[in-house]
Amino acid sequence: MTTTARDVLAAARQLADHLLFPDAMRVDGLDVLPVAHLDALAAAGLYGAPVPAEAGGLGLDLAATCAVTEELASGCLATTFVWLQHRGVVMTLAAEGTPAGLRDRWLGPACRGEVRGAIALGGLLPGPPLLRARPDGSGWRLDGEAPWVTGWGLTDLLLVAARDPDGDIVSLILDAAAQPGLTVTRERLAAVNASVTVRLGFDSVLVSGERWTGRVPFDPAENLRPDRLRINGSLALGLVRRCTRLLGPGPLDDELAACRQRLDDAVGSTPDAMAQARAAASELAVRAVAALAVRDGSRSVTVDQHVQRLAREAMFLLVFATRPGIKSALLRQLGAAGD
Repeated sequence: MTTTARDVLAAARQLADHLLFPDAMRVDGLDVLPVAHLDALAAAGLYGAPVPAEAGGLGLDLAATCAVTEELASGCLATTFVWLQHRGVVMTLAAEGTPAGLRDRWLGPACRGEVRGAIALGGLLPGPPLLRARPDGSGWRLDGEAPWVTGWGLTDLLLVAARDPDGDIVSLILDAAAQPGLTVTRERLAAVNASVTVRLGFDSVLVSGERWTGRVPFDPAENLRPDRLRINGSLALGLVRRCTRLLGPGPLDDELAACRQRLDDAVGSTPDAMAQARAAASELAVRAVAALAVRDGSRSVTVDQHVQRLAREAMFLLVFATRPGIKSALLRQLGAAGD
């Protein structure tokens, strides 16, 4: 089992280069991600990446977790996309305030990847709540929708964040499976379609009180915290990293390093600084793929070439997990809006 951050990063790079990337074109055409890819990440301990070692994880800090995410994304974005959802579940289980019963039952298996998680965070988004929770005896009833839930059928647990009648955020862990009142609608995506992303509709879905993990006041600013927005920037950096490896040494290597540093620096700065850094990462991914397409010429548009897959994934990352500030910054960088 890997122990140091350097060991973990080396294991992630090995997986990306020798398992994920060689199979990425096949996965791109599948309806469902091969479970064997997720099993390989579990075997490397990566499902417990952010959890302290004493609790059964690898104890990676944010910077190290971002580096691992970047490596994996350079191999297969669909696999990384599904794996990354688990982070929210395992960190919730490891949190101090989570009831001991849930932690004792699931934290160990979640760190080992024996139990895998997805997230439905509709209650956290600003504005009227998309997902609502109301008390029902000792449990809760969920109503509303979660527009983007990734890994359906590949995961076991679903972390739900919904707003209660007082406007607070209630967190619950459900079984990621069919149940009364739950409607599942598959989303067909132009990229990472094998991630099995769905829209969930909740119509008075009953959740046992034993599945409650906590309650906090709703604060829209939490959705813009730079440390929470940093890791998704590593998905775009992963695409750039793959393009630089395919292109060979050149100026894009320096741009990649500068973009990564900008994201890291923004963690300790303002939401606007992170929005600008995230926009820069997504824009760089688009340019890196464009450079690869130009270098490879007309064969880039044939369906068996990695470059057309990477181009679709770069488009996906222009809109995935954005916030208004990121969107505005991107539109300016792409020449579609003034300063």
